[in-house]
Amino acid sequence: QVRLVESGGGLVQAGGSLRLSCTASGSIFRINSMGWFRQAPGKQREFVALISSGQNTNYADSVKGRFTISRDNAKNTVYLQMNSLKPEDTGVYYCKDYVEGTWGQGTQVTVSS
Repeated sequence: QVRLVESGGGLVQAGGSLRLSCTASGSIFRINSMGWFRQAPGKQREFVALISSGQNTNYADSVKGRFTISRDNAKNTVYLQMNSLKPEDTGVYYCKDYVEGTWGQGTQVTVSS
């Protein structure tokens, strides 16, 4: 059974940084595309970033130039480095295994103004 566990969320002031981690178990991690999504209160879950098995990346326009997705296949972990955070980045951040269709439980990110 595939399991994803996120960590690294927290409270940060606007302009600050956080790094989220998502560690996978039960999957052939190195061949799966992985993504980060987020959901703000009262809003739908939205795409943030994607990284393929070949290290190709894609980002939502709202985070380009501020967020960086990366992966360490030896650790079965995908990261989301978030810089220059804004209050509108607040939400629960989820990672997703695109091949297995599995979601993590989410980690809360709160950016204060």
